[in-house]
Amino acid sequence: MIGRLTPAGEFTGYTIPTPGSGPYGIVTGPDGALWFAEAWGNRIGRLTTAGVFTEYPVPTANSAPAGIAVGPDGALWFPELNGNRIGRVAITTGTMTEYPVPTASSAPDWIAAGPDGALWFTELSGGNIGRITTGGTVTEYAIPTPNSQPEGIAAGPDGALWFAEYAGGNIGRITTDGVITEYPVSKGLSGITNGPDGALWFTNYAQNKIGRISTSGEATEYGLPNAGSVPIGIVTGPDGNIWFADYSINRVGEALFVSANLSITPAEGGYKSDVKFSGGGYLPNENVQIYAGGIGSKVLAAIGADGAGTFSVKGIVPESVFGPRIFLAVGAASGKLGAASFIVTPRLVMSPDVGAPGTYTAADGYGFPPYAYVNVYWNTPRMLVSAAIADYQGSFTGSGAYPFVVPGGALRGLNLLFGEVFDFDRKPVGIGYFTVE
Repeated sequence: MIGRLTPAGEFTGYTIPTPGSGPYGIVTGPDGALWFAEAWGNRIGRLTTAGVFTEYPVPTANSAPAGIAVGPDGALWFPELNGNRIGRVAITTGTMTEYPVPTASSAPDWIAAGPDGALWFTELSGGNIGRITTGGTVTEYAIPTPNSQPEGIAAGPDGALWFAEYAGGNIGRITTDGVITEYPVSKGLSGITNGPDGALWFTNYAQNKIGRISTSGEATEYGLPNAGSVPIGIVTGPDGNIWFADYSINRVGEALFVSANLSITPAEGGYKSDVKFSGGGYLPNENVQIYAGGIGSKVLAAIGADGAGTFSVKGIVPESVFGPRIFLAVGAASGKLGAASFIVTPRLVMSPDVGAPGTYTAADGYGFPPYAYVNVYWNTPRMLVSAAIADYQGSFTGSGAYPFVVPGGALRGLNLLFGEVFDFDRKPVGIGYFTVE
C-alpha cells in the first residue's frame, strides 16, 4: 500500500495494483501527485491525491528501484539497488532513461537533489557518494570510513549534502565540491532529513533511536518509548514536527518540539479513566485544547488559561493501544505545544455488567496490544470463558467481543474477570467486573 496519514493520526491506505510491489521511497512530484519506487515490482508508481495509480516498468529487469527524488529538470530520479544504475522518468510521458554507476555492484540506494543543480546519491555497497548531472554524467566520491554502508541522504540548510552511514556509525557531510567530513554517532543509522530547526534529523534502526545533528556536527540521540522499534524513514511533517516510520511495530512516530508545559495525573490508566491535565507557559487567558490523538484530532478537553498562562482541567482517557502514549495541548493564539507522557493499561468492560448465573454477557476490551490474542477468565471459579483478537487500536468490541454465560458457580456480588494476552512478552492483563445477583 501507499499510506496517507494526517497530523491528527487519521490513516488511509491505497493498494498498489502490482501485488508484492515492495514500495520503497516516495516523494511529491512537481505535478502534485505522489511518485514512489517499487523495489520488488520493478516499477515507478504514480498516485494522484484522488487515489488513481499509474505504474511505469523500469527497463532493467530486477533492478530494485529504491529512493526517489525530484530533479531540477522536473523529472523523477531514482537509484537501482540491483541494476547499479540511476534512472530518470519523465512526469508527462513516463519515459525512462538509465545511467550506469561506474563502481560495479555499488547498490545505489537513496537520492536527493543538491543545491548545485545535480542529484546526489548513496552507494550502499560501493562506499561512495555519487553525483549525477541532469545530462547523466556521474562522479563518485569515496567515503573515508571503509565499508561505511551509506543509506539516507538529504540536502542540508548549509548548502551541503548530509548522509547516514549504517555500518560506519557516522553522519557524513559532503560539499558540492566533493569534500567529505564525518561525525561519529553510533552504528545502525538509516534515514536523514532536513529538520525545521536548522539541524538534520536521522534514524538509528539498530538501536531504537532517532537523532539530531547540528551543522557543526554536534549529535544527540533520543530513545523511542516502545521496545523493539525499528525507525527507518524520516521527514519533516506539515505541522513542523519530525515524523518517522517504525518498521518493526507497524507505526508512524512523531517527535514534537515542545514549547509549553503539560502534566497528567495519574500517569497511567485504562479506557475512560478520569485524569487531570495541568499546564503552564501559555499566553495569559488564551484558549488551550487538549487532543485525543495528534494535533487536529478530536478535542479531549478545552479550557481558558488564567492570567499567568496556567490551567487545570479534567479529562477522560480515550481509546488507545497498550503502552506509552502522549497527550498534546496547543494554545489557540500562541500555537505553543505541551506534551505529557501516559501509560495505557488494558481494561475489560462487561455488557451487561450485572445479572444472575446463566446470564449471557460479553467482555469488550480496550488498551491491549494491537492484534493481540486475549483470553478472558472468570476469577472465582477460575475458568476460561471467552477469547478475542484485538484490532489495530488494541480493542475488541461489538461483534469482536464473543459472548459467554456467567458460570453457575459464580459468587454473589462483585466478581473479577481478567483479560490475559496470549504469547506476549509483557503479559498485560485487563481487569473487568460483573455483579452476580
